[in-house]
Amino acid sequence: MEVIRWNPEQDGPLSERALREKMERQGYSVSRYTYPPGTYFGPHTHDLDKMDAVVAGQFQITMQGRAMILRAGDAVRVPSGAVHAAEVVGIEPVISLDGVKSATE
Repeated sequence: MEVIRWNPEQDGPLSERALREKMERQGYSVSRYTYPPGTYFGPHTHDLDKMDAVVAGQFQITMQGRAMILRAGDAVRVPSGAVHAAEVVGIEPVISLDGVKSATE
C-alpha cells in the first residue's frame, strides 16, 4: 500500500478543492464525506477501483496486512476487490474525499 502525499511544490497549496480537482484529473468521480470520531469500517471490498483522500483529521487504512494513518493531503489507492478496513483515529472528525473509477476506465 502506497500513501500518496500532497506535494505543495508540485500541487500548490492544499485545499479541498485542489485535492478534489487532482483526483478528478486522474479519472475519479469524487464524493465528500464527514466521519465522526470512532467511525469504523470493518474489512470489506469494492467492485470498482477507489482512492480515499483526507482533507482533515486522521484516517487509519488497513490493507494487505499494513495499517497506515492518512492525514490532510494524504491519499491511498484501493484496487477493485482489495480487502481493506478504515477507522477514524483521534478526537477530530475526518473529512474524506472518496473517489471511484468506473469499470470502463
